[in-house]
Amino acid sequence: MRAEHAWVVGAAAGYLGDRLLGDPRRGHPVAAFGRAAAALERRLWRDARLPGVLHTGLSVGAVTAAAALTDRLTRRHPAAHAALAATAVASVLGGTTLGREARAIAAHLDAGDLDAARARLPHLCGRDPQALQAPDIARAVVESVAENTSDAVVGALVWGGLAGTPGLLAFRAVNTLDAMVGHRSPRYRSFGWAAARLDDAAGLPGSRLTVALTALAGPHPARALRTARRDGRRHPSPNAGPVEAAFAGALGVRLGGTLSYGGRVEHRPVLGAELRPVDTADIERAVRLSGRVGLLALAAGLTGRLAATALSARLRGAAGAVAAPRLPVRSRRRPRRRRPQQ
Repeated sequence: MRAEHAWVVGAAAGYLGDRLLGDPRRGHPVAAFGRAAAALERRLWRDARLPGVLHTGLSVGAVTAAAALTDRLTRRHPAAHAALAATAVASVLGGTTLGREARAIAAHLDAGDLDAARARLPHLCGRDPQALQAPDIARAVVESVAENTSDAVVGALVWGGLAGTPGLLAFRAVNTLDAMVGHRSPRYRSFGWAAARLDDAAGLPGSRLTVALTALAGPHPARALRTARRDGRRHPSPNAGPVEAAFAGALGVRLGGTLSYGGRVEHRPVLGAELRPVDTADIERAVRLSGRVGLLALAAGLTGRLAATALSARLRGAAGAVAAPRLPVRSRRRPRRRRPQQ
């Protein structure tokens, strides 16, 4: 089995593992990265951009280099290469846990236990839940499912398709670092600038693919695309905006508006202003849509990986043919013997 085929088999197994098991409660590799990045932050933090650039470069660079070295060492051993891909994919994907958390909040809302729903919401997003009523919590959950479908599933699979295991792990490192330091609080406005900008760039391919797949997998393709084009650009996030707007159009619900992050209030544009408000039943619809989008993203990522490796091999072959010197071709015909003169 060739290395690229082993990677595809392993990646599919890792996706299945995430669907069946979800994230481990303890010992998650992403949590270990977060602790290491936090320790490095304590040493490097200054209220300036340059230390943040160094922090981002060291954190992401270490993960990418380790992944690239491990990937290179296992390429000659198909079983090990497949196991590496399976472990990486299962570690970076968060679709199953995303759905479980969303459904848990929906169950509390259905039971009328608003306090329990508020207590569970921080497991899913960073909003201040204390002032939120049931419709606000439902809207926050649907928005978080939409955004994390791009960040925790599609974006990772896109970068896996483009660059294999190093791409997967580098994307997850960037995305995790942005969640840690990339927000606009007084502490991180300067220090987290590099992480936020890098996350915007890394998330762009995945977010655009998520919009397309949401339209393809949702019940209202034209409305999903129309809402994404019309409202997505008005969102402060260049990646979350189009994705949330596409989910709004696909589900036929109104997203966006005023929200609070730890005492900081943001007035975001309304996505799908002509649509109805979110209710609790829309959480389950959003989770199912997210699952369909993730499955399509897996197919796209694996197909892209095979295509990328085939193109790379063809380019290497063409470069080798151009670089190789052409040797003169010697004729294999034997010289004719002259007949002796009589």
